[in-house]
Amino acid sequence: MKLTQKKIDDYNIELTVEVEAAEFSKEIKRAAKLLSDRVSIPGFRKGKVPQKILEQHIGKDGLINEASDMLIQKSTREALRILGLTPVSENKADVVTNKEGENFVFTLTFVPFPEVTLGEYKNLEAEKVVEPVTDEEVDKQVEAMRGHHANLIDAAEGDAIVDGDFITLDYTGTVDGEKFAGGEAKDQPLEIGSHKFIGDFEEQLIGAKVGEERTVKVTFPEDYHGKDVAGKDAEFACKINSIKHRELPELNDEFIQKISTFKTVDEYKADIRKNMETNAERRAVEAQGQAVIEKAVANMTIDLPPVMIENRITQMINEFDANLRTQGINIQQYMAFSGIEMEKLREDYREAAKKNVLTDIMLEKVADVENITAAQSEIDFEIAMMAQMYRMQPKQIAKYLTENGQLPNIASSIRRRKATKFILDNMAGAKKVEETAAPVEEVKEPTETKETTETKED
Repeated sequence: MKLTQKKIDDYNIELTVEVEAAEFSKEIKRAAKLLSDRVSIPGFRKGKVPQKILEQHIGKDGLINEASDMLIQKSTREALRILGLTPVSENKADVVTNKEGENFVFTLTFVPFPEVTLGEYKNLEAEKVVEPVTDEEVDKQVEAMRGHHANLIDAAEGDAIVDGDFITLDYTGTVDGEKFAGGEAKDQPLEIGSHKFIGDFEEQLIGAKVGEERTVKVTFPEDYHGKDVAGKDAEFACKINSIKHRELPELNDEFIQKISTFKTVDEYKADIRKNMETNAERRAVEAQGQAVIEKAVANMTIDLPPVMIENRITQMINEFDANLRTQGINIQQYMAFSGIEMEKLREDYREAAKKNVLTDIMLEKVADVENITAAQSEIDFEIAMMAQMYRMQPKQIAKYLTENGQLPNIASSIRRRKATKFILDNMAGAKKVEETAAPVEEVKEPTETKETTETKED
């Protein structure tokens, strides 16, 4: 096999592959044998059709083309292995010469994986900034807890709507004097201040009383999902049917004992502060680690082919589609509802896709340089976790991954995670850290154990 490569442009290369005539003749015979197993010719059993008869039936060119396709697939794998090239785009194969008795020649055009030169990835520095927890933030958490335990009481006759009230109302919306789809409702429940309605709709109802009629004027956002009203001014004729005020429980030791395991308000607040400080510390560590990884990426030298970004965008959109399908809709329905075109959706993903690709490349390269591998036990553990998530047997998951060529992705993911840990373990002044864990969610009510936290009505 003779191989010649030349650069077509900044990213594409053309690889010329020349295979000896004797090898091509063998492939023609192999193609004839395979075809004879598939075609039915009167007077001959499958697999026993002589090559001359087969050529008469399907034509000489048909046999040559079949052999050419087979040899291209075989020779491509071998050529890429010899040259150590990994395509990141589809291979475009063109036959140059495929005459029996002559050397078989074809060209491959593709974008190869780019050259990567790591910069500094050890002893990198990044400041860890832990945001202090203020008394105001603690009090806000406490007030949120009181709100969850609030009672709803009917407003007294003549009471006006205030922020935080729960109301029901009738409304009819018009644009340019005409009603529009979805712009009308009866006895619609609404929490004032929830901002579930567009613009300052809710704020314009403050001060209204039961039975009062009020006109609310708003402008629909330009990106509103209803294209017929997006960006337009609208008027809503509203009538208030009912008003309920929220009655907050008194914040005292008795209340705290009722809804938590603590005995005093101070103990409860101290626990909230502790949890908030834990979250602040975790966020600071994660932000510091992310900054270090970003520095390692910035220190890397690479000319990233645009096709790799496009491929990652496609992957991210496919993942988004899969998530949507778990909610009973697909990507097409989402785009129709949100009024977004695929081109815009892809553009929205572009920066994140580029960042993800560069980060993955850097981590893979570090794993190569540092001889970081994925042990079989680690791969088995990942498969077991996937099996638990999808409620399947590990063997079923392993079979699916193998059949779909995704098993190497599991090993790559493990290697990247271990490379991340290696970089963070070796940053300036670092203490050894555990493998990256999922971020801890904000603890809003960490101590409540005795009662439901939903708002109650009298």
